[in-house]
Amino acid sequence: MARIYVVEFQKRGLPHAHILVILADEDKPRRREIIDKLVSAELPDADVNPQLYETILTSMMHGPCGAANPNSPCMKDGKCTKGYPKPLVEVTQGNVNGFPVYRRRRRPPGVLKFKGREYDNATINQWVVPYNPYLSQKYNCHINVEVCTALTAVKYLYKYVYKGSDKAVITVETVQGQSHRAMIEANEILRYLNARYISPVEACMRLLGYSVQGKTHSIVQLTIHLENEQLVTFRSSDNPDQVLTRGRHTMLTRFFELCASEAPENQEAKTMVYQDIPKKFRWDAKTKKWARRKRYQAAIGRMVHVSPRDMNKFYMRVLLRHRKGPQSFEQLRT
Repeated sequence: MARIYVVEFQKRGLPHAHILVILADEDKPRRREIIDKLVSAELPDADVNPQLYETILTSMMHGPCGAANPNSPCMKDGKCTKGYPKPLVEVTQGNVNGFPVYRRRRRPPGVLKFKGREYDNATINQWVVPYNPYLSQKYNCHINVEVCTALTAVKYLYKYVYKGSDKAVITVETVQGQSHRAMIEANEILRYLNARYISPVEACMRLLGYSVQGKTHSIVQLTIHLENEQLVTFRSSDNPDQVLTRGRHTMLTRFFELCASEAPENQEAKTMVYQDIPKKFRWDAKTKKWARRKRYQAAIGRMVHVSPRDMNKFYMRVLLRHRKGPQSFEQLRT
């Protein structure tokens, strides 16, 4: 249905991409059999697919951390911040903190040597980072693939991919000689500067004009308000009559008018809910009207958040998500 991506640059070297793929409702993996086809968290059979086995061993193993390496960067307060080693389970389980517990079966007993270390072959699946077999075999590199199953995780992921560049705090001082440093007034606001850390690789990509982020769809923010309670902004010098005229029409009131219209090009609106209107219609900010799109443009409508404490407005938002083609506030309520 849609996707967004952001290329992230770390201080240690090459870039990597965070990609979110939003599937259509009928394509979402809801059964464990489908999840197991998309994501694996086990070492593949070395005899059946030696190339994939080598890729997973070299690119998709976490650690070592924990007791084997307490100084690992992922360790905090004596625990791995990524949750490794993961539990061994015979079948994929449901939602835990927004993600499934992937199948990690116990392997035959023995010793597996990797990166100069010896691992317990029976439990090595506890250290496998989830991956997609097709992508790992095609690109032969680290590609972490996860299935997101909860709204809280989705909201976190959108914030994570746009978290921005690494920060660096720098200070500028005046030096009078090789060994003598001038006295500087202790003013932290003047002395310290919060700045972005731009690595050489990122600077090169930006100078050459390569894309570092993108999305397939534009997002249209849809306003919500109770009848005659729309937000109106104005300057103290504005004409009161013009202010009233300008604030009379909103996305929501024009949506009701669109659904009530008998024009042939607007009939499809009667079969749509409010948040789906931007898929077929565009909002003209000058005329404050919904107009039929002449060319296809990928757009997704998103109604603004409403707190449940504002009960009337909150339940109106619920109705707008389910009622198709309402022609007025009254018809929406009844």
